[in-house]
Amino acid sequence: MRLLDTARALRCLVTRTFSTSQHLSKMATDIRFNASLSSSDPQVHPVLIIGQLRHLNLLKFDQLASKLQPRVTEETFRSALACLHPAPTDKVSLYLDVATMAALPLKASRHNTSSRAHAITRLVKNHVLNVSEESVVLVCERENLFASACAVVRAFPLYSRKTGGNGQQFQKAASPEAGDSVDNAEQNARNVVNVEFVVIDKDGCIETDPLTDDELKCLKETTRGIRLTARIVDMPCNEMNVDHFIQNIEELAKELSLQPQIIRGEELQERGFGGIYGVGKAAAVPPALVVLSHEPKGAQETIALVGKGIVYDTGGLSIKGKTAMPGMKRDCGGAAAILGAFYAAVKCGFKDNLHAIFCLAENSVGPNATRPDDIHTLYSGRTVEINNTDAEGRLVLADGVCYANKDLKANIILDMATLTGAQGIATGKYHGAVLTNSETWESKSLQAGRKSGDLLAPIIYCPELQFSEFASAIADMKNSVADRQNAQSSCAGLFVAAHLGFDYPGVWIHVDMATPVHCGERATGYGVALLLTLFGNHTNSTLLQSIAPTLEEPPSKRLCRD
Repeated sequence: MRLLDTARALRCLVTRTFSTSQHLSKMATDIRFNASLSSSDPQVHPVLIIGQLRHLNLLKFDQLASKLQPRVTEETFRSALACLHPAPTDKVSLYLDVATMAALPLKASRHNTSSRAHAITRLVKNHVLNVSEESVVLVCERENLFASACAVVRAFPLYSRKTGGNGQQFQKAASPEAGDSVDNAEQNARNVVNVEFVVIDKDGCIETDPLTDDELKCLKETTRGIRLTARIVDMPCNEMNVDHFIQNIEELAKELSLQPQIIRGEELQERGFGGIYGVGKAAAVPPALVVLSHEPKGAQETIALVGKGIVYDTGGLSIKGKTAMPGMKRDCGGAAAILGAFYAAVKCGFKDNLHAIFCLAENSVGPNATRPDDIHTLYSGRTVEINNTDAEGRLVLADGVCYANKDLKANIILDMATLTGAQGIATGKYHGAVLTNSETWESKSLQAGRKSGDLLAPIIYCPELQFSEFASAIADMKNSVADRQNAQSSCAGLFVAAHLGFDYPGVWIHVDMATPVHCGERATGYGVALLLTLFGNHTNSTLLQSIAPTLEEPPSKRLCRD
């Protein structure tokens, strides 16, 4: 009889937990990073422990007891650990469904991140319970701490228009994140995920020192940058048009004590921005070029980040098909990532001049829409014959990078864009494509991708063989290639570089992230962690400096010498 009563009690607990989870999953989630493991009862605050099996095997029960007792004994912990056989991942319950241990894939190839970031995100999405408060414990090496933390963050997107049974919206369109104001009703409907670490040092020992305030600040600001980026990308155009995007820029600028420069509508045409103006002139909300500038004393370099911000892409008069158009709200993913990364970089003490350039437009169909055969003069002064109005991103980026060179005198220019569907074919759905005039920075970018979890793969940079695809009989160039079978993603990037000039003496980096910008129907916040890592040595953050790319020689130079 006592056994039956116990079984009934456990069944009630599981049912109550599941019911609460279903209710709270519609609510906003706060992500908090703790310096060390806090004490909590898993029956009240569920816990998910994630790590590589070789790291989990290093743990002693005492090191996790604060998260497991009094529900889990050392014997149960050891038995559960012995049951883990990741293929590629595996999980085991330590106590009902409220204390779980999960093992990451055993191997990571040279083109993957050693943090196994994508597996972490999947495990967190599938196994957190979304109750009022719970914990995710990451067992990892210090070099993977940043990427592992970012992987957890990606599992909790902000934007939702789901309603409760009474039609009440649990989460507003512009769901607040740390630092934003919230009303009392929404504040009371937020659940908390505590992210904590057990850090393994290079010798395979458990570090006892807690995370520093500097590290916690870096993780906090990066979290906000990633979630802000994902929120903007997830929002439909009726809630995130050019006006709304500018409002988001202005709000962050105010926090950073900066004043954005905004060039809009007819002023774009008057000042020669024929690319941005031509793409956006048919939309009800006029296009814009917006610039944020962080210029600290003692700066040695000038870095410009240029983002494609097509808030919706119908394809223009070269209109997309009915199955190809849904999801085009994500075509502002590059500009969104630039905004999130710029915010976090400034908050982490960026030491050099940093400019964020947002090329914002809606590619619409209307009486004023650009026609195929029209010729536009871009900010570079070069003329472009339009042969495909759906190849619009390169037009706005060309104006942006040219402005970065001519007006801002940047010696490092990086543009980021959801530029080509061919990117997914060339480098897949997890790796963005990187195209650059610098082999050294190509190597750095690949390193940064592996360190951050925002993976990259190189594509061909060969303008002397590929730029002829844009030949025009009546203008300097066309905007779309003659042969769509000839390295489309590379050619699209070369169009942008042509307006900067192939003899540009500085560093130009192009990141096409059309596919990794989302996973399924949700945005990933791709690009923020990548940029913070790539330029980590330009910040005062010790965490970002520790994972920033080294100045090692590019692969081909080492190969030739050997």
